Amino acid sequence: MPKQRLDEVGTDPDYRFTYANERTFLAWIRTSLALVAAGVAVIELLPGKDDDVQSYIVGVPLIALGTVLPLLSLRRWGANERAMRLGQSLPRTRLLQLLAWWVTATAALAAVIFFATGR
Repeated sequence: MPKQRLDEVGTDPDYRFTYANERTFLAWIRTSLALVAAGVAVIELLPGKDDDVQSYIVGVPLIALGTVLPLLSLRRWGANERAMRLGQSLPRTRLLQLLAWWVTATAALAAVIFFATGR
């Protein structure tokens, strides 16, 4: 059985909730763009040698999360929209925990590298 499109499921929710869900999705997109930009900045702008692997150790995880986050946020948007159309509670997500732990781990790694190299 083919998966139903969102506009074919349940009834239309109050447009204010739909717009709020969309604004949240767009906020996730802005966050992902910021993560990619931060990762590129770390790799390209931090002082060091051209072959300095330390900037890649910090920058690549930020770029990776910024690359995956839009897909995860699109999935979350769809799940929320579906729940609203069916009059159900919004589903829980671990997306916030993933983002918090990933950024914290990357920042801690950057701090360790910074203090270990004396920059």
